[in-house]
Amino acid sequence: MLRVIVESASSIPKRSFGVPDPIARVLFKGEKKKTKTIDNDLNPVWNEVLEFDLKGIALDPSSHIDVVVKDYETVGKDKFIGSAKISLRDLASGQATSLPFKNVPLVNEKQQAIGAAINLVVGYEPPAGTFPNSTNDQPDGEVSYGDPGEYGEDEEEGVENTEKGLQPGSNQGEPARPRRRALANKPQDFQIRVRVVEGRQLPGNNVRPVVKVNVCGETHRTRIRRGNNPYFDEMFFYNVNMLPSELFDENIIFRCVYKNVIEYKAYQHFILFSPAHSVLRKWLLLSDLEDSSSGPKGYLKVSIILAGNGDEPQTERREVNDEQDDIESNLLVPAGVTLRSASISLKVYRAEDMPQMDDAFIQTVKQVFGKDGDKKNLVDPFFEMSYSGKKLGTKIVEKNANPEWNQVMNIQAKFPFMSECIKLTVFDWDRLTKNDVIGTAFLNLSKIASSGGEIEGERSPFKISHLTSYDPVSTAESEVGFLPAFGPCYINLYGSPREFSGLPDPYDELNTGKGEGVAYRGRVLVELSSKLDEKVDKRVEDISSDDILLAQKYQRKRKYSLCAVFHSACMLQEPGEPIQFEVSIGNYGNKLDTTCKPLASTTQFSYGVFDGNHYYYLPWADTKPVVILTSFWEDINHRLDSVNVLLLIAERLEDNLTSLKTAILAKEPESRLVEIWLKLVNHTIEDLSSFKLPVMEGQANLTALDLQIKKLRDASVASIRQMAQRMRQEATDVKATVSEFEDWLERLKQLAEEPQNSFPDVIIWMMRGERRVAYARVPANRILYSTMGEEACGKFCGRTQTIFMQYPMDKDKGVKIPVQLRVNMWLGLSAHEKKFNSFAEGTFSVFAEMYENQAKVIRNWGTTGLVGRHKFSDVTGKVKLKQERFMPPRDWDWEGDWFFEPERCLLTEADAGHTEFTDEVFQNETRFPGGEWAPASEPYTDVNGEQAQSPGEMDCPPGWIWEDEWSYDVNRAVDEKGWEYGVTIPPEDKPKSWGAAEKMYHVHRRKRLVRKLLLARRTSGDDWEYSSLIGWKFHRKERSSDMFRRRRWRRKMAPSDRMGASAIFRLEGALVGILCHSAMTYIYSTPLRLLFLPGCYRYHLRVYVYQAKTLCAMDKDSFSDPYVHVSFLNVSKTTEVVRSTLNPTWDQTLIFEDVEVYGDPKTIARNPPDVVMELYDSDQVGRDEALGRCTCPPIVNLNPAVAINPKLLWYPVTKKGRDAGQMLVAAELLLKDGEGDLPLLPPVKGDSLFMVPQGIRPVVQLTAIEVLTWGLRNMKTYQLASVSSPSLVVECGVVSLVPISTHHDDSPTTVVDHRPFGRKPVVGQCTIDSLEEFRCDPYLNNNEMVMSAKMAMISSAPGDVVITIEDRPIVRAEVSCVFEHFPLFLAHFLFQQEDTVDWWSKFYASIGEKEKCGPYLQKGYDTLQVYDCELEDVPEFCGLTDFCRTFKLQRGKMEDEDEDPSVVGEFKGSFRVYPLYEDPGMAAPPRQFRELPESGPQECLVRIYVVRCSDLQPKDNNGLCDPYIKINLGRRTVDDRENYKPNTLNPEFGRTFEMSCFLPHDKDLKIAVYDFDLLSRDEKVGETIIDLENRLLSRFSSYCGLPQTYCISGSNQWRDQLKPSQILQNLARLRGIPPPGLQMDGSSLSFEGKQYSLMDFEANKVEHQHLGPPKERLALHVLRNQGLVPEHVETRTLYSSFRPTLSQGKIQMWVDIFPKSLGVPGPPSDIEPRKAKRYHLRTIIWNTTDVILDETSITGENMSDIYVKGWMPGMEEDKQKTDVHYRSLDGDGNFNWRFIFGFDYLPAEQLCLVSKKNRFWNLDKTEFRIPPKLNIQIWDNDKFSLDDYLGTVELDLLHLIPPAKSPEKCSMKMIPGMEGSSLSKTSKATSLFAQKSVRGWWPCLIEQDGKHVIGGKVEMTLEIVEEKEVEEKPAGKGRDEPNMNPRLESPNRPDTSFFWFTNPCKTMKFIVWRRFKWIFIISIILILVILFLAIMLYSLPNYISMKIVKPFS
Repeated sequence: MLRVIVESASSIPKRSFGVPDPIARVLFKGEKKKTKTIDNDLNPVWNEVLEFDLKGIALDPSSHIDVVVKDYETVGKDKFIGSAKISLRDLASGQATSLPFKNVPLVNEKQQAIGAAINLVVGYEPPAGTFPNSTNDQPDGEVSYGDPGEYGEDEEEGVENTEKGLQPGSNQGEPARPRRRALANKPQDFQIRVRVVEGRQLPGNNVRPVVKVNVCGETHRTRIRRGNNPYFDEMFFYNVNMLPSELFDENIIFRCVYKNVIEYKAYQHFILFSPAHSVLRKWLLLSDLEDSSSGPKGYLKVSIILAGNGDEPQTERREVNDEQDDIESNLLVPAGVTLRSASISLKVYRAEDMPQMDDAFIQTVKQVFGKDGDKKNLVDPFFEMSYSGKKLGTKIVEKNANPEWNQVMNIQAKFPFMSECIKLTVFDWDRLTKNDVIGTAFLNLSKIASSGGEIEGERSPFKISHLTSYDPVSTAESEVGFLPAFGPCYINLYGSPREFSGLPDPYDELNTGKGEGVAYRGRVLVELSSKLDEKVDKRVEDISSDDILLAQKYQRKRKYSLCAVFHSACMLQEPGEPIQFEVSIGNYGNKLDTTCKPLASTTQFSYGVFDGNHYYYLPWADTKPVVILTSFWEDINHRLDSVNVLLLIAERLEDNLTSLKTAILAKEPESRLVEIWLKLVNHTIEDLSSFKLPVMEGQANLTALDLQIKKLRDASVASIRQMAQRMRQEATDVKATVSEFEDWLERLKQLAEEPQNSFPDVIIWMMRGERRVAYARVPANRILYSTMGEEACGKFCGRTQTIFMQYPMDKDKGVKIPVQLRVNMWLGLSAHEKKFNSFAEGTFSVFAEMYENQAKVIRNWGTTGLVGRHKFSDVTGKVKLKQERFMPPRDWDWEGDWFFEPERCLLTEADAGHTEFTDEVFQNETRFPGGEWAPASEPYTDVNGEQAQSPGEMDCPPGWIWEDEWSYDVNRAVDEKGWEYGVTIPPEDKPKSWGAAEKMYHVHRRKRLVRKLLLARRTSGDDWEYSSLIGWKFHRKERSSDMFRRRRWRRKMAPSDRMGASAIFRLEGALVGILCHSAMTYIYSTPLRLLFLPGCYRYHLRVYVYQAKTLCAMDKDSFSDPYVHVSFLNVSKTTEVVRSTLNPTWDQTLIFEDVEVYGDPKTIARNPPDVVMELYDSDQVGRDEALGRCTCPPIVNLNPAVAINPKLLWYPVTKKGRDAGQMLVAAELLLKDGEGDLPLLPPVKGDSLFMVPQGIRPVVQLTAIEVLTWGLRNMKTYQLASVSSPSLVVECGVVSLVPISTHHDDSPTTVVDHRPFGRKPVVGQCTIDSLEEFRCDPYLNNNEMVMSAKMAMISSAPGDVVITIEDRPIVRAEVSCVFEHFPLFLAHFLFQQEDTVDWWSKFYASIGEKEKCGPYLQKGYDTLQVYDCELEDVPEFCGLTDFCRTFKLQRGKMEDEDEDPSVVGEFKGSFRVYPLYEDPGMAAPPRQFRELPESGPQECLVRIYVVRCSDLQPKDNNGLCDPYIKINLGRRTVDDRENYKPNTLNPEFGRTFEMSCFLPHDKDLKIAVYDFDLLSRDEKVGETIIDLENRLLSRFSSYCGLPQTYCISGSNQWRDQLKPSQILQNLARLRGIPPPGLQMDGSSLSFEGKQYSLMDFEANKVEHQHLGPPKERLALHVLRNQGLVPEHVETRTLYSSFRPTLSQGKIQMWVDIFPKSLGVPGPPSDIEPRKAKRYHLRTIIWNTTDVILDETSITGENMSDIYVKGWMPGMEEDKQKTDVHYRSLDGDGNFNWRFIFGFDYLPAEQLCLVSKKNRFWNLDKTEFRIPPKLNIQIWDNDKFSLDDYLGTVELDLLHLIPPAKSPEKCSMKMIPGMEGSSLSKTSKATSLFAQKSVRGWWPCLIEQDGKHVIGGKVEMTLEIVEEKEVEEKPAGKGRDEPNMNPRLESPNRPDTSFFWFTNPCKTMKFIVWRRFKWIFIISIILILVILFLAIMLYSLPNYISMKIVKPFS
């Protein structure tokens, strides 16, 4: 039993509002207990007992409890206050049964103390029969600070795991989806690390598995291993460069291959949202590829780490009991969740509007021959679903643009779903070529599912399945949880433009879902559902007819009307061809699609007009083009109404929140902040209460997902409203509530996402001719009208909005704007068309039009020359029209008669928009060489030498006037009279080049005469338009070459009174019918639609451009020459150019007089057009380059008499979608009504530039900036010359040096090199973004700065005596003094004990691996601090930049904004900023930089200790590398190539290097890791750089860490040059306090007014012989409390120049720096790596029994020829086997055979060290670390075939299976993991290394029919013998000599045990005779009888004849 008494807590900090209600929670091994809640108490007292049942399991030394203190919340999740982690190792060791933990500090999520503490008492009752663990533990330091991220699974707290860990300020009161960091939309470098550790329980017999890992198309494989539990421990690196969205769609596939293929898939997004983007040492469940339902096929332990740019890969640590970990509890699934079978069904009904995808050649041929040619259905679509690497497709429907598939696709998956996205793609099937993608859409499961009670009523199927958060759910959440569901609903497809072309589509990539689609490509009707515990029978099947009928109701469509009024189109960059705009929604309105019904979806063509400064605009004036469109869609207004209501609430909240943030930044008074805050809170509560979401009951097209999302939204809105009400009552700190508002805002935006939005976006295209140029997509809901109320209407419904169009797949990412549109759109049901009248502004007019055509014949205009044209026609001239045959559409009437009016927009001249021109003519004279000048034959020419009119003959054009008389131009390369001279070279009659100086040989000269033209007035031409030829471009003025002219006739139509403006929607399709009497048909002509705005108002605009900061460098001198184009509607102006700066200050007011704006001023005031500012870099050569864009809304003042001073505000400058600086600007728009007076003009600077007036320009304060310029470092060469004479220029605003007075908050620093001949090039610059961190109070003593300066002075003080390091004594005098008092034998004993520990013992003890450190901790020795980061990144050491900061100097142009400009050096320095008195008579504040050290060089000794590296990037083809260390310090290089470590990614170097250097010249220490290659050049793996100068100058004494104790001998001997007492005296001197008072005996010490006693520090510590004098020990203890750097090992990341943002591995090391002027340092530490010990495993095979009888003898008996084989994994070449026990008839075998396996073993790591060559041609052996195991197999011997395998057992020597005493007790239950296993998970494992020897029976298993059975039992003796014991106890292999220890006699085998082939006699005796003896006997008898009878029969005739004859008678 573990009992935790939570007593009390103290000093809990106050919350942002109210006093907290503390509640404490204690977590122990996943079990959570909590106390009661104490209301409103900062010092709560609980006194509660929390008990944890240990269930008979004893505590292990690594046990700990986590204590979390939170603020209880009634609504929402509890707020995190602090946490602590408390180790229980002292309780586990048995040292005590109860321990108090007093004043344990609580830390926040950043591991920083919050000032609070908690008091606990922890008691422990060991389970019965258990014994305390042996203690090797460190007695102190038992309390460590907890990681708040560990409590993310608390069911009641619901701590949200975001990208930055715990967010204590967030709430969980409503079921919001978790927040995620937006993924970048550009390719990035990623590194995926996969470590395959080991496999378990792989099926099969005698298998040799290999694991293949496939990531992003790249496959790596492990080495082949043997056995069912193989150990691999191999790491693979995958480096990819791709979009994050693409990466997270990739799978990580693990395939274990030997006989069958079994695999596991993991997912990149699963890894992304795992803690630290990694999964460490988790088990994967492998399944069969062919049969996923066949159950698990084994397990694979892996680690997966995903690292992006700048990420630090997670460090992987091998646990102590790694081999015994529980697979089920460590399986790669979310905690507490069981994998369940699930199915995802996607019903695909039909598709619409598929574009043409095939060539129409055949259809055209059919039409030629009079057959029907269907060009519309030139597409063969089929649908494909892709999820989790599985793809299913529907059938192919040929030649159908509206196919019906009516099929359902089923995918079997595991729940929770680990893949988040379902990819839906429609393809066009091609017979011969690759299938083309029509369009792609994605179903995001996170948007169609939510948390709730689908799994056992608790866990979230959505949140768990996607692993984005482990937050448990509240009551509200459990009510609204649901599995993924969707539809039936249409999904829209977007991609490239629909127009088909036989050429390759440049935008084809958009069809695959990469990038934003620019056009509608069709839609698909689908329905998705998911079910648990359901098996898929068929993957693809047809949908039942009933389901098809049910889906029909979701296809009902209604008519929608869209009206778009284009108010302005400006900021055109190029005039070019005429421009028109097309508006489409879905496929309606696409003018280039011949399958679409003709609609009035385009504006008229117009030419751009120059605005007089920089841009072009379309001259629409008061007649605005109108586009109307009707379409048919499903009625989903109930969905879009909900979206608009939520967006309205979010936008109002965001506006008020922005006001609050602006006021906070502006440092408004507290009362004003409270006023703004109250407005924010009240408006939020009011909006959440008054704006109701639409009711779903009774709505059309209602789906199950609609109802679920409605519940989700209602619960969320109610929760936010309750939290807002509580905040209004309890909040006390305004600024602290900002994060809460931001969280609510983000939740509302997430709720506003509608997954079932089947309404296509409105797409606007800018077209030049028939070519699409730029597009914009407008979501339909933003302009949709709703009858529910104004809050449900779209934000821009009937309102004018500004749209910046963009190029398709713009590689420049919006650097250049095609056009800026101001457009007003209204979308609604046709049934609600009359509601449009309330939104309409101005008067809609529609014109019928036709053209009168004439041709010129013999200088007379008439109709006789019209070839192919009619007298009256349409705009093309091909359709004959007559006035009397026009008929108005329905609800429209004629208004007036026909009149003619030219097309103004198409008749703009080249000078349109320009206000002045310069006329030029060249006067020419010639002469003979040496003669007089005379007029040339062509006295006046143009610049090209062509003849021109004389100045007197030139006429002024109509509408223009001359500014002055003709004058000659001298601003050229001419002489003082304007002449330039040249020589003609025959056959040319004019010179090719000109010079300014007259020579004798010059024969030609010319002079440029100029005169300015000013615009007086515009003259309107006649009503005819002229053209040189039919079809050419028309112009206004008649020219002599014109042969064709036309004029436009119009007749106006007006809507009927009953319809009003909504009658515009009646103009659909063919809007005006023209009755043709000859054929009795209608010819349709689209009329002109215009909106006449009521009046033109003139405004006065002032734009105040003050300054910008942190702009991009675009010039090679590291600066830019910025200026700004300021655009407002159709006017623009440009600021002055500020040279060579990235922080320009223009201080300029741009005044726009008489800006014409059409429309109601009140409407303009509510929604004014933005002022757009584009920043450019001015270049002398080439085009100016864009720096970014900024928009600023003007303040509209309709009554200029009432002055409203706008405030200058910072607006972001964006370029390519990223921040590119900031601008401080403001703008005001004043209505000029003729009555009010305009404000006075601002003051003028220069000739005509207006400054920013007082009252608007920022209020400044006289400020002093002190600059510490410590020096420049690492300056690179400039123009091939080194920087030898640099100077530093520091600017702030426009003023150099200090004091300054400016509004700038940043400081540019420039380095100038002084070179010969007065050259001063800029060789580097940097901009310090903010000086806020350097602000200080000059009257407060800055101890840190003074201390840093004094520390630097001491460190750099030159000494009188220089002692070379080579002469240093090895042992100090104190050592001999101490040991004089020790007896000789005692000293010998101590030194012998010392051999058992080394530096690595210290290292392992410090990182918690106590099993590797031996008796080190029991001896009371020191530990050190192991940092998992660089020392500079440890927060308490301030980056070691307390003395001075290092600023990177940059140079050159930023070629690509994705990369930083090149770093050319470093500036070391610091700043101090403080205010000055305005009164010059006041005394100046004291200087801050008063005491500075000498900056001269000093010689130092540097010791570099390289401990080890981990996870290095492979460099060889085998996936490994051969690393070695290379160190550069100044000009010295140490190459440790000879000591490379072959074939490893985790080398242990243990190397120490000593180098001398001069600081600061050699300040950068570069430690690089290289890969050794024999033939090729060594490759650099990575390097890290340490700034030694910062370490030497820092006040944290980082040059040599302080150990825990002062030792004068041993492995912890003091290394510093100064003793602790000397360092303490120096510290007192630095702080300006009295020196420490030390008692003579060293028992006590006073420092800084405190008294310290040695007993206080060493009361419970073990004293050892290495300790130094007491006074030094006490001084060291005091020093360690002063915040100085302790003795440490830092972990540094290695980076490569090839991928500078990705880690290439880690290196653990530390550096000591010793100035030689301070004396000789102590001896270096010995960190030589440990050596492996040689062990021998002696295995005696005694007997076997119950062996499977595998063969049948010739006599029919079951038998086996048994032998035993054995080996240790990793040492298969040393495989040994016994002799053969032949003819075992009962399964018994006798051997008495000894195996001897020699191996190298690392006791500290409990691994065998195996060194062998992977291939015979390899140069080096590869080292493997493999767990010590023994494989024993039983085989049946066959001479003429392969031996038969009978069984195996694998014995782990560290966790040995206890043997059975007899074969009867030997069973399968002995094997862990087998059914009925008697070994529990908690049973204590037996190590053979500790037990030394063991004998008994073990079962050998074999797999038969998928089940394990016993194949035999083997009796063995296992004995571990160390190398030194081998000679003492010799033994031979088998029964060879020396056959002893023990002696093995020949086995007593039965006589039947022999090999028949080599023993024929025994074969006859024991095989033939034994079985067939009676047969043999009977056979012999029979043979004898037969012989007798045969002889008798043979002799009988002779005998008878002899009887008869009787010859001898």
